[in-house]
Amino acid sequence: MTGQEPEVLIEAKNGLGHITLNRPKAINALNHDMVRVMAEALTEWVADDSVRAVVVRGAGERGLCAGGDIVSIYHDARDGGTGSQEFWRDEYILNAAIGRYPKPYVAIMDGIVMGGGVGISAHGNVRIVTERSSIAMPETGIGFIPDVGGTYLLSRTPGEIGTHIALTTGRMKAGDAIALGFADHFVPSDALDKFVAALETGSVDDALAEYSRPAPESTLLAQRDWIDAAYSADTVEEIVERLRNSDVDEARSTAEQILAKSPVALKVTLRSLRHARTLGSLEEVLNEEFRVSSASLKSHDLVEGIRAQVVDKDRNPQWSPATLTDVTDADIDAYFQPLGELELGLAAPKENDR
Repeated sequence: MTGQEPEVLIEAKNGLGHITLNRPKAINALNHDMVRVMAEALTEWVADDSVRAVVVRGAGERGLCAGGDIVSIYHDARDGGTGSQEFWRDEYILNAAIGRYPKPYVAIMDGIVMGGGVGISAHGNVRIVTERSSIAMPETGIGFIPDVGGTYLLSRTPGEIGTHIALTTGRMKAGDAIALGFADHFVPSDALDKFVAALETGSVDDALAEYSRPAPESTLLAQRDWIDAAYSADTVEEIVERLRNSDVDEARSTAEQILAKSPVALKVTLRSLRHARTLGSLEEVLNEEFRVSSASLKSHDLVEGIRAQVVDKDRNPQWSPATLTDVTDADIDAYFQPLGELELGLAAPKENDR
């Protein structure tokens, strides 16, 4: 990268390990090299006593990270490649390492945080949101399924709110993210630099005590009654039917949002969420997500979804199967098949490893 800045800036100073995603024009979208650089730095700092805590931020004003580099995934999937599978393998291993990181891992979730951006932030142990935060798992809109441990987080929200977010690709603001378990603390955006400076001179707890503020109310949590009533159904078809028959205007409009998404992705997502609830660790969920993502790489809808939303931008994807009723159990089962020697194979940590 002669003459260009690195895509991830790594610096250790004043007791902090700084990781700054540095692709501001792409809202810091993650690629394979960036994942590798992050993983190497985190591994090194575990054994470095001079690093007390890690701070992860995004360059520019638009957000921490808009997700994975889906244009690269599009070309890989269209051409029958396997590069995306190897990217996901290293990305999910990184997500798991963040989830069990032994030092304070301070993720500044300012601005847009989507998909892969959630994976490098919401599994951390100190998660900061601001009034500018906009957090989402938008995968079903491109024919994909929530990954990077997203189904672990979504399946553990109060009631069925996570199901609602996953099927609609809805966005969480700061108050939502804290109420739903994606974040911990609210710090106003204009205080972030002072907050990070305070981390250099004192403890994480002291910095939070000085700069965090009460979280805004969650608008999603306030809508839990109609969300739970609809999304507790066993099938996507029944969820849509309950939404359409609701007395709540927003519920009825939500049905149409869902129907615009990939039918097979919706059904695979619902099964993924339901199963993730039964799994005991982030690692177990990531193992299953890797199976699902690997199957998606061979699917029609992932290529078509990215084409419609990002490449040609006609916003008119032609899904196949075209409707929910056209999706068979065999279509869904195909996403969950074992991968043999290609399995991700993450082991759940023992209690004393956490």
